[in-house]
Amino acid sequence: MNPNPPALPLSGITVVSLEQAIAAPLASRHLADWGARVIKIERPDKGDFCRHYDYVMNGMSSQFAWTNRSKESLAIDVKSAKGQRAIAAILPHTDIFIQNLAPGAAKRLGLDAATLVGRFPRLIACDVSGYGTGGPYGRKKAYDLLVQCEAGFLSINGTEEQPAKCGLAVADTATGMYVANGALMALFNRERTGKGMAFEVSLFDSMTEWMSYPAYYTAGAGKPLRRTGTRHATIAPYGPFRTGDGVVFFGIQNEREWLALCEQVLGDAPLAGDPRFHTNPQRMQNRDELEALIEQRFARFSAAELLDRLEAASIANAGMNDVEAFLRHPQLHARDRIGKVGSPNGPLMSFLPAITIPGVQPVMGDIPAVGQHTEAILAEFGLLDTPKEASRG
Repeated sequence: MNPNPPALPLSGITVVSLEQAIAAPLASRHLADWGARVIKIERPDKGDFCRHYDYVMNGMSSQFAWTNRSKESLAIDVKSAKGQRAIAAILPHTDIFIQNLAPGAAKRLGLDAATLVGRFPRLIACDVSGYGTGGPYGRKKAYDLLVQCEAGFLSINGTEEQPAKCGLAVADTATGMYVANGALMALFNRERTGKGMAFEVSLFDSMTEWMSYPAYYTAGAGKPLRRTGTRHATIAPYGPFRTGDGVVFFGIQNEREWLALCEQVLGDAPLAGDPRFHTNPQRMQNRDELEALIEQRFARFSAAELLDRLEAASIANAGMNDVEAFLRHPQLHARDRIGKVGSPNGPLMSFLPAITIPGVQPVMGDIPAVGQHTEAILAEFGLLDTPKEASRG
């Protein structure tokens, strides 16, 4: 064991997050992973409603377990006089404040980013919302699927016959990443200027960024991308292909790969120069014919054999796993990417953060119970009169 482990990148940073659901909790968890102290403000008694989305992880919500490790839970009513005193006492010692209350609620409480940075000039404060400040949707409530709809995501996702939502909370996840990114940018700016920053991130703006490619394509081509299921909308061959005993996925991104596919995988070098398939636009124009030809050649091989042939030809490829197979994935286990964290209901599995820093271990702290740290936090800031009073928030 290293007797002098390196300091975590965000050691000494305190985050207070008035948070619920996914976007803001995911952002603050990213910060907690790398050493920030995160104080999660929750409603007394029931806490963040995300705690009750399901009970599949030893009686805990899978989504709450994902987004809330390594935090302290402070259960207070922010509308009460006591709650207001608590926030006023804690904020002078806070580096980053995040809130994702319903539209207009934070401003009514004086807890919006601009107001707080006006009071505490070194504070970094972020407002998380559905559609951002102003505009006709500025006060509209938003959930992940609904923003996917408004941003046009469903129109490009799914099969030609049927649109589909993303199976993940993609708008929330994107937003959480941008909030964390903005907070880190603001910390760097404060190091240089000594000044805090008020900023906002909305689910709609986050999905706007993620929708750039299909939006730019539509604007440039004068027509929308087609929904293509598991195929690629603008590249061929790219997607699933039937074999003698299953399905493999691969993609051709450039002419070198196209030549390698024809010569090394299909064993048909002249096919590369076929005028129907010579360039990607020609392959797209004749995609059905090309895919039928490839599957005819693939029929004499097993999926395992074809994955080996594609790999040997340096063509990107994949088998199609379900989630159970993903949980057994050799890459996860060979690199020890699955850890454990404590919770009120016992130890739970938890994936390590995506960033790997050689020699530095991320924080993999417990998931808190509602109000687990209320008394300790109130006492720390000189606010605890009696334990009984503190428990009432």
